[in-house]
Amino acid sequence: MRKIAESTVRRLSLYLRFLEDFEEQGIDTVSSDALATRGHTTSAQVRKDLSFFGSFGKRGLGYSVPELASRIRDILGLGRAYRVAVIGAGNLGAALVHFSGFDRHGFHVVSLYDSDPKKIGTERNGLAVRDQKDLEADMAEELADIAIIVTPASVAQELVDRLVGAGVKAFLNFAPVQLKVPDDVVVKTVSLALELEALSYGLRNR
Repeated sequence: MRKIAESTVRRLSLYLRFLEDFEEQGIDTVSSDALATRGHTTSAQVRKDLSFFGSFGKRGLGYSVPELASRIRDILGLGRAYRVAVIGAGNLGAALVHFSGFDRHGFHVVSLYDSDPKKIGTERNGLAVRDQKDLEADMAEELADIAIIVTPASVAQELVDRLVGAGVKAFLNFAPVQLKVPDDVVVKTVSLALELEALSYGLRNR
């Protein structure tokens, strides 16, 4: 398959959210115009995004909501469950462990790690905080599909190197640092500062 722009993948995720809303409302068919309106884009963009992955819907009739939702879930790889390890049991890490939206979409947080002796052995949403020294041994026993990095920047790269060595292939990074990984490993970095700066720009330029 050709390389798909990240912006297209993000819009597919949004379309899926809208389709799930339509399903809950009992709506069976939806037009590209309706998806575009919800996503603040154009119907042409919706059709272009979907065209990368095949033929969808019928001209003049729109898209079957359950069918399109199912196809997008398949495109996004959501037809299976993923094991998620959270590295860092601070405030943000604990909040992520408590986030119910992960489970609804097949991302199951199965382990939580920290290096602070005061946190190790305590519980967060039913998960015992494990010692980061045991990462390799634990991954050898039950490998995580995805690791979420919620640690100080100073230790993030070292932890990712260890997890890559243990076989983890995907990372969601909240640490304020650019991580270096092999070509076959996927990293997505979430910068809260950048998002706030974008909001600041939006406020200034309304």
